[in-house]
Amino acid sequence: MRKYLALALASIAALSALPPAAVAVTVPPGVKLAKEQVLHRGNGSEPGSLDPHRSEGVPAAHILRDLYEGLTTEEVDATIVPGAAERWEISADGTVYTFHLRADAKWSNGDPVTAADFVAGLRRSVDPATGSAYSQILAPIRNADDVIAGRKPPEGLGVEAVDDHTLVIRLIGPTPYLLGLLNHSAAYPIHRPSIAEHGEHFSRPGKLVGNGAFKLTEWVVNGHLTVERNEHYWDNENVVLDKVVYYPIEDQSTDLKRYRAGEIDWTYEIPNSQYRWLKENLADELHVSPQLSTYYYTFNVTRPPFKDNPGLRRALSMAVDREILATKVAGVGEVPAYSFVPPGVGDYSPSHLDYESMPVAERVAEAKRLYREAGYSDDKPLEVELRYNTSENHKKIAIAVAAMWKQALGVKTRLLNEEWKVFLENRKTRAVTEVVRDGWAGDYNDAYTFIELMHCDHGLNYSGYCNPEYDKLAEAAAVEKDRATRRAIMEKAEAVMLADHPVFPIYYYVVKRLVKPYVGNYQNNIMDHPYSRHHYILAH
Repeated sequence: MRKYLALALASIAALSALPPAAVAVTVPPGVKLAKEQVLHRGNGSEPGSLDPHRSEGVPAAHILRDLYEGLTTEEVDATIVPGAAERWEISADGTVYTFHLRADAKWSNGDPVTAADFVAGLRRSVDPATGSAYSQILAPIRNADDVIAGRKPPEGLGVEAVDDHTLVIRLIGPTPYLLGLLNHSAAYPIHRPSIAEHGEHFSRPGKLVGNGAFKLTEWVVNGHLTVERNEHYWDNENVVLDKVVYYPIEDQSTDLKRYRAGEIDWTYEIPNSQYRWLKENLADELHVSPQLSTYYYTFNVTRPPFKDNPGLRRALSMAVDREILATKVAGVGEVPAYSFVPPGVGDYSPSHLDYESMPVAERVAEAKRLYREAGYSDDKPLEVELRYNTSENHKKIAIAVAAMWKQALGVKTRLLNEEWKVFLENRKTRAVTEVVRDGWAGDYNDAYTFIELMHCDHGLNYSGYCNPEYDKLAEAAAVEKDRATRRAIMEKAEAVMLADHPVFPIYYYVVKRLVKPYVGNYQNNIMDHPYSRHHYILAH
């Protein structure tokens, strides 16, 4: 363990010793740029909020990466590099991080970014009054769990502003993935005067003050959202784009049409049904790559018919042919999923559903037995509602799953699609949901970003799953210092959860989008964290 910890801290220390460097883009010599540096990005659903500590979903996260910057940030290939902090030191035992902020870091109104701003942001994230769905992500910080649970005030969180440019974070144990975690929106700083003046409305255009490469200038709900270059950003001289316009386009076919019409330069996704045509006709603009993300369905285990009924949940999961869903219905390189944690996570071997290798016929036969055991039959079929957010791709998966349930078990499924904000709220409250579409993209490259999600108290545990054994394992993994022991604990936790079937994985995501050839420096990365500051528009 000591050898591993020493090696891990040595590699992190090497990163912290890097000299201050640009994090925006370096345009290669001889490259001719377009006169108008404006990027038009398809962005899926309308973001529910741009409050960094209350927002949810990938569309909001893409925008927030432009508007804010954490202590750390990422290169175009998702490598973690210094962000608002130019360097840091780590204690010998790996539990105390001292960050030194850039002297030239400023908010978009010109105010200096201080360590107290990060303290305020971190405290706000864990404050129960904020209602952050991501508060649990900060659990490695000392006293975070007690603050989240209301046992201690936010001021008890293990963070301290030593002076304007020095921030100390104290942890409950070594956390090798901390630097990756600190570029999440939950760890963003907050401009305190803005909240004091505008209250809950501080995240609107004309009021939002961020410390990222861009600033919010316009937000037409269900139309577009515009960010423009933040002239006060510390690395502004290396930012090339002057403006980025985000379009909330939920329908992938519409996204494609607008792309082909030249209205957008970058799609959020592509319609799966058009993949072959796109591969044949727009191969140079089509980008498909692995992503650290799992697509799954969640059972609401807090109310009938799935409360206290793991056998029924297992039956519905077993009746689904993941191979057909991944290769035929999705069909853009997705891989059938039998684990919650996707492959590719460092130093981890995912636990798998025990029927992964079972022939389909045997699997369906067992599903039928469990279905009957749960009290259902052809004469008394299960009637269930499957809810998903508006999307052509989600709809096709839902239709296929409903058909599989019908054919194998006789289940009557009501499909219900909802606008993103409504869907998020219903999924969160669990008041009306039965089965809901779900998915998780890792916030950092460590299995714990998936394991912590199913803890009873996690704000994004939409199933309502609460298993004391699982929670104990997840909590133990959070503080375990030995690498091998920590890995074994997480693998056991995943196996316990999969056996309970609060969710059932369907496939592992891939990033799939179209990008115009004149968008410079576009690169695939496993995190799918594209920052606009990394790109530019070529003359065309």
